[in-house]
Amino acid sequence: MKIEKVIEKLAKEYPPQTAMSWDNPGLQVGRTDRSVKKIYVALDATDQVIQECISWKADLLVTHHPLLMSGIKKVNSEDYPGRKVLAMAESGIAHYAMHTNYDVIKMSELAEKALRLKKTKILEVTGAWEDGSAYGIGGVGNLPKKMTARECCEYVKKAFDLKNVRLFGNPETEVRYLAVSPGSGKSMIGPALAAGADILVTGDIGHHDGLDAVDQGLPVIDAGHYGIEHLFIRQMADFLKEAFPELKIREAKPADPFTVF
Repeated sequence: MKIEKVIEKLAKEYPPQTAMSWDNPGLQVGRTDRSVKKIYVALDATDQVIQECISWKADLLVTHHPLLMSGIKKVNSEDYPGRKVLAMAESGIAHYAMHTNYDVIKMSELAEKALRLKKTKILEVTGAWEDGSAYGIGGVGNLPKKMTARECCEYVKKAFDLKNVRLFGNPETEVRYLAVSPGSGKSMIGPALAAGADILVTGDIGHHDGLDAVDQGLPVIDAGHYGIEHLFIRQMADFLKEAFPELKIREAKPADPFTVF
């Protein structure tokens, strides 16, 4: 089987045209006419992930986050991320990424399911299908029951298998209508407020972003960028195993990028 066959399947399931205009999903490195027997699935194309791909002799690395999000002027062992491109190219490894197109098609659904949200709606509409139905980023819906923000923090930790989260706001605030936006979600504070959410669960919330949200009446649970989006790894590995049972699929081990002491 050629790599192009895998890419065709992924592109059909997670159409690149649903990605945000600033995004760069798709084939990052490599040739589509090479044969594929082993696929490695990870959230990011880190140095460690690339080395594991090389050691395992993977033919294709599939990630959520693209390696290349801006222009690159050099590809050599002294330049970053040029050395990553070079390492994969020299080892015959192709790299394919699905970013905001995956967020639109699957990531929000996974997060909503993990949180057991009911009567969900799209948090921010970003486009429409040919039949006029909308698609977008994030979701908003009812929690199974009313709870305090403190209890919601514990609920989120259990839902995403996290050791800790950060809460902006009063821990005793009662919440029920929850907005969730996996990844970096400071831009989703506005849509969450517009949707009438009681609380927002997302990642990468800065000091001022959190304070501003609370001042507008919106508590925020920062579950981390990796904290929610690690769901991609298992779902994508399962998808590839079912779609291509003849191929060997390996998942990256859980690797939160930082440690809280």
